Amino acid sequence: MKVLLIDDHPLILAALQSVIQGLGDNVTVAAADSARAARETLRTDPSYDLVLLDLHLGDADGFDLLGELRTKYPALPVVVISASDRTSDVIRAIDMGAMGFVPKRAANSTLFEALKQVMSGGVYVPPMSMGADRKTQLRDSPHIQLVSREAEQSDFQTMPSLVQMGLTPRQTDVLTLLLKGQPNKLIARELGLSVETVKDHVAAVLRALGVSSRTQAVIAVSQILQRQSAAAGFAADMSNQALRATR
Repeated sequence: MKVLLIDDHPLILAALQSVIQGLGDNVTVAAADSARAARETLRTDPSYDLVLLDLHLGDADGFDLLGELRTKYPALPVVVISASDRTSDVIRAIDMGAMGFVPKRAANSTLFEALKQVMSGGVYVPPMSMGADRKTQLRDSPHIQLVSREAEQSDFQTMPSLVQMGLTPRQTDVLTLLLKGQPNKLIARELGLSVETVKDHVAAVLRALGVSSRTQAVIAVSQILQRQSAAAGFAADMSNQALRATR
């Protein structure tokens, strides 16, 4: 797997290179300390499998570069690595086609989990924190189920799993492609459906998730998958503790 890191801070670049290299012996990492260097790297060799992008670059706005990458290399997953974890930045990045958003303060294990989720075709977003950004998001998008750290445990008890939503196999196929950021025309082409049929399936998926937009759907599914993963880990820990107690 070939990974390109784009960050203008030398220490951050060095730290990220070390962490990403730890993903496995088959991982090669290249670094670009500016938008210009990133463009040149990808122009010379567009065969990268993943890009990690900082939003604050000295020679370009990170969001502008994100949009440029998504246009020129639509099949190349981009994960934003940012000092910001504001809900507005997360929403904007995912809305522009990022496949993940990881705050720089996150633990290495979180970054590993995020990259695994992205490389398996999913989308990763951090748990949403309380504050002005969250209130703004809830006002603008009242149906989305955002998760605060304070409410994470109680929300976990009420948030439905993907299985419980009762999606049909075709709706599940549409959701999978939706999470990859594909527009209705491409989804229709890949699944051999009409665009109108795809629109109907998308509408059904949004209703099942209790959201009103594609971006909200991506974030809601990411939150659900994180909870399911956390629950599986908790169950495994409890099982191991029970086994040790019987010895």
